[in-house]
Amino acid sequence: MPVGGLLPLFSSPAGGGLGGGLGGGLGGSGGSRKGSGPAAFRLTEKFVLLLVFSAFITLCFGAIFFLPDSSKLLSGVLFHSSPAQQPAADHKPGPGARAEDAAEGRARRREEGAPGDPAASLEDNLARIRENHERALREAKETLQKLPEEIQRDILLEKEKVAQDQLRDKAAPRGLPQVNFVPPIGAEGPEPEDLAIRDKRAKIKEMMKHAWYNYKRYAWGLNELKPISKEGHSSSLFGNIKGATIVDALDTLFIMGMKDEFQDAKSWIEKNLDFNVNAEISVFEVNIRFVGGLLSAYYLSGEEIFRKKAVELGVKLLPAFHTPSGIPWALLNMKSGIGRNWPWASGGSSILAEFGTLHLEFMHLSHLSGNPIFAEKVKNIRAVLNHLEKPQGLYPNYLNPSSGQWGQHHVSVGGLGDSFYEYLLKAWLMSDKTDVEAKKMYFDAVQAIETHLIRKSSGGLTYIAEWKGGLLEHKMGHLTCFAGGMFALGADGAPSSLAQHYLELGAEIARTCHESYNRTYVKLGPEAFRFDGGVEAIATRQNEKYYILRPEVVETYMYMWRLTHDPKYRKWAWEAVEALENHCKVNGGYSGLRDVYLRHESYDDVQQSFFLAETLKYLYLIFSDDDLLPLEHWIFNTEAHLLPILRMDKMAVEVKEK
Repeated sequence: MPVGGLLPLFSSPAGGGLGGGLGGGLGGSGGSRKGSGPAAFRLTEKFVLLLVFSAFITLCFGAIFFLPDSSKLLSGVLFHSSPAQQPAADHKPGPGARAEDAAEGRARRREEGAPGDPAASLEDNLARIRENHERALREAKETLQKLPEEIQRDILLEKEKVAQDQLRDKAAPRGLPQVNFVPPIGAEGPEPEDLAIRDKRAKIKEMMKHAWYNYKRYAWGLNELKPISKEGHSSSLFGNIKGATIVDALDTLFIMGMKDEFQDAKSWIEKNLDFNVNAEISVFEVNIRFVGGLLSAYYLSGEEIFRKKAVELGVKLLPAFHTPSGIPWALLNMKSGIGRNWPWASGGSSILAEFGTLHLEFMHLSHLSGNPIFAEKVKNIRAVLNHLEKPQGLYPNYLNPSSGQWGQHHVSVGGLGDSFYEYLLKAWLMSDKTDVEAKKMYFDAVQAIETHLIRKSSGGLTYIAEWKGGLLEHKMGHLTCFAGGMFALGADGAPSSLAQHYLELGAEIARTCHESYNRTYVKLGPEAFRFDGGVEAIATRQNEKYYILRPEVVETYMYMWRLTHDPKYRKWAWEAVEALENHCKVNGGYSGLRDVYLRHESYDDVQQSFFLAETLKYLYLIFSDDDLLPLEHWIFNTEAHLLPILRMDKMAVEVKEK
């Protein structure tokens, strides 16, 4: 039935329609609850009719939502139109999560999106409309159940809390305490004794030089490089902050012994890195790349400029936490301090992989600044999460920062969720294994993930599916491939009966992700691959076939090599090196690919900053001895930036009193 056919139900001579009728009852000055005409309904009757109408619409969209996933059914039957022609791949900046998955509405990490599949886009739009509609009904129902005095009191309490947070942040001390810098353990290591391994490591260093020198030649001071166009590329994730590649590459330059290049980067940061910009940034991306990169550079070199800049940026990010629950906004205007969330994220929710990936950096900011406020902010996030009931023990990807309640019950160990779990484990390890709360949260979450998400294909491949309101989508993202390394890294802290199990689980995930690489033409993996319809570890949708120089697979190889010394992980890593050289290397640097199944390369023309920060660093470490950045002394943040373990008996950096 056309919507216009129902509108007369809500009209009234006085109100002139729905807005007038409700406005007169709720907000009109001196107005009666009834309209002046005989056909007018009382306010309660209007709400009943509105709810009935809303339920009807929800039922319609719900029926569509639960139909089989068929582009022909959706586009041809429901809308009587032929499928749209697939557009040329045109990568767009994604919103942020080892969080930022624009194709899913994903914000994890560092995604430059790919062309959209019309059927998938339609399905996402329908799901988003359905969820927003249900949320609006839920909020209206909750509000109607409250007295006006209660509503006013809630508003005043929320305003008071935000105002107190703002005053406290402004009162935070600006001076930094003096420190005695202690030279880091394992920041530089010897050459490998094996000549073949030494040559392979030298080759990876050459790759770093090719990426760095071309960035310096064509895009110096800008965020990233377009290696085909030979010009700069700036993602909206960073607002007007510049130099993402410079900051992201600092620690990789240092551990590879590229000291002149490191000094060039330091000089640029001293003169040009400015956070006083009137622009909106991704809190998550700026934290993991800029805060993480600066902290790592400080801990490796002891150069005071890096500590100063890291703390300065940390203070700039504090207004993101000015929400009723303390769960930070995803986006923040660096000048005004006004925050908001991605509009597509389940009715304006914050994203698990974004607000859950601040803990490591903010604990170190408190450690280096002597200011506890950074640690308090991330500890409050823990408190909010521990207060909530978890569906089936799982953490949904969305949480409303105003109500402090979950949004859509979608769960993923890939985009939107991934690095939250990683940071639980690493928070425990970074605390010298004293943060028992983080340990418990991690192993409880892993147990739920094993029960509800981890499956084995008919071909024997172990994969991690995605959970949507109790239904599994048998898809695994490239981002999810980090989990193999995570499971293996956490095995030592598991109960003795499960330690070997988690190490083997990590190995199984590593094998599955290797298969996703091996089953493509270029031997590099797609953004996502599926286990349904008779296929295994293969991308079936066009908007999942791209590769943007991601590190997660070689990250798992690195951990598996360090923890097992099984030579296959070096073999698989070298296959990735050869594939990058054969298919991603161009005269102007390294480019991502639009389709890993095509014989002829189609480049996306972006050299991501995380290629230098993560992909090349992990490859270099695989072909290095274990005493270079030993895992018992260092933690990698989700951008592969190095943070030392904070020893309880002897801190790596001793803070003196002023």
